[in-house]
Amino acid sequence: MKLLLRTIALFVAATATAVAQDAAFTTGLAVTTNPGLVDCSGGSRVSAVGEIADDGGALWVVPAATHFGSAPAAADLFNPCGGVQLSGFSAFDAASVPVMDAGGTEAFTAFIFADNYFELNVNGVLIAVDPVPFTPFNSNVVRFRADRPVTLAVMGVDWEEHLGLGSEHNRGKAYHPGDAGFVMQVRDASGAIVAITDHTWKAQTFYTAPLNARECLVIDGAVRDSSACAMQGVDDGTSFSAAHWPLPEGWTAPDFDDSAWPDAVTFSNETVGVYNKPAYTNFSELFDDPAADAVFIWSSNLVLDNLVLSRKTFE
Repeated sequence: MKLLLRTIALFVAATATAVAQDAAFTTGLAVTTNPGLVDCSGGSRVSAVGEIADDGGALWVVPAATHFGSAPAAADLFNPCGGVQLSGFSAFDAASVPVMDAGGTEAFTAFIFADNYFELNVNGVLIAVDPVPFTPFNSNVVRFRADRPVTLAVMGVDWEEHLGLGSEHNRGKAYHPGDAGFVMQVRDASGAIVAITDHTWKAQTFYTAPLNARECLVIDGAVRDSSACAMQGVDDGTSFSAAHWPLPEGWTAPDFDDSAWPDAVTFSNETVGVYNKPAYTNFSELFDDPAADAVFIWSSNLVLDNLVLSRKTFE
């Protein structure tokens, strides 16, 4: 009898987990609620924000509900939107960067390049957001104090021109899916590298678009696999769909259980396409340090997965 009850309990728990992983689907373009977060003299794509209802009537913010404008902006390494444009790491002056408080005493410095937008949480505290949501491409530095073990929790967003459809004008097509990527190196006060982005991170997707057919998306527990979905650009993608999942409560906290999340997938510099971007190439000694080479991470689909949460704890 006890065995039967335990089996039933496990079945109910597994069923609840599976239901919790189900996607909500939307179709077509979102309604623009903010025409642009940044007015950039450097020629930025418009970083608009929108809202769209799913099949059940629930509203979703696209490409993501962020803390842009309400949280501190990360300091610049290279930012054509009126910010600093350093020629290399040798020109970096740590004293010019404010130190954010994540509730600790040890000093750390994080160097970041995101395609397109990031929010950095340390031990459950949001300490910095990307100052440029879309393009031109920028790179950043964040100094903070925390106690070990340190849990890094990052929201990564691949911005979009066609809100709700994860696409933009590109490569001769009006609706072309964009690609993404996030790379970071963290050093302690002595300059030693204590964390890099690599395959040991956890990464989960929460917004996938465009989907030319909903059936191409495979959901198996915590796995959200869009590899069978088309990734080519089209002239008119307004009839396509998107999949959304709610962000889990407390996902930035050190004690959040991310064990079911897939491991982060790594991508080469060539795949992400950064060799023509000075925000990256000016700091190759950071991001491509031969002793501890930080690599680009994302979920399994660099193109269609547009909102990805990633986590890593280092001692």
